[in-house]
Amino acid sequence: MGGVILATASTVHPSLEEHADTGQGSGDRWIVTVFDNDHNTFEEVIAILIVATGCSMREAQIETWEIHNLGKSVVHHGDRAECERAASIIATIGIRVEVSPE
Repeated sequence: MGGVILATASTVHPSLEEHADTGQGSGDRWIVTVFDNDHNTFEEVIAILIVATGCSMREAQIETWEIHNLGKSVVHHGDRAECERAASIIATIGIRVEVSPE
């Protein structure tokens, strides 16, 4: 599987593993996964998901529930650039985020 980009604080850091180019251009599908922590409130996570992904309040609430109860949730799908953009916004609240190929 391709590499993973970890986002913490306000920066996105590529992992040591290189991303494989599938040759499909901007049509590649990527995901943003957010992981639970003991620091952020439900309200903080809901608010940042809405800002970062443009989802509805209801979707952000469901994803936040999944993060809390399941330990993680896929919160966004898109091309690599879009997922990295969303992850960098989510990471501004100090929550662990991964961007990876779908």
